[in-house]
Amino acid sequence: MVEPPVEPLQEDKKLYTLADVAVHNTANDCWLIIEGKAYDVTRFLEEHPGGDEVLLSATGKDATNDFEDVGHSSSARSMMQDYYVGDVDPASFPSKPTYAPAKQATYNPDKSSEFLIKILQFLVPLAILGLAVAVRFLTKNTD
Repeated sequence: MVEPPVEPLQEDKKLYTLADVAVHNTANDCWLIIEGKAYDVTRFLEEHPGGDEVLLSATGKDATNDFEDVGHSSSARSMMQDYYVGDVDPASFPSKPTYAPAKQATYNPDKSSEFLIKILQFLVPLAILGLAVAVRFLTKNTD
């Protein structure tokens, strides 16, 4: 019986949780999560073509969509390996929240303005129509 080859253990490869990576969220210590991998991009902040704010805004979450939306080049993707620090445990991510609509109407402290608007929406067109009829009637009689 032939056994499959065993991959050598990688001593530098670590498994992090989302919380572990999320604490690295400053310009002096900046980590990103892209496609389930953690990257320490602190030394790349000043070199990033989009500026350091873009990278800092992507900390503490899965930045895969942010990364993919920009459309990075293949050279940018190959550079990522220089900043790789380990994998991120997918079980540490929160499950996606489901949308729950509000159970009560929005608060409107001035109910009278709502009523006044409804009245004006009815009365203003009616007044314009009445004015048009009056002008037509008066101009027709003077001929």
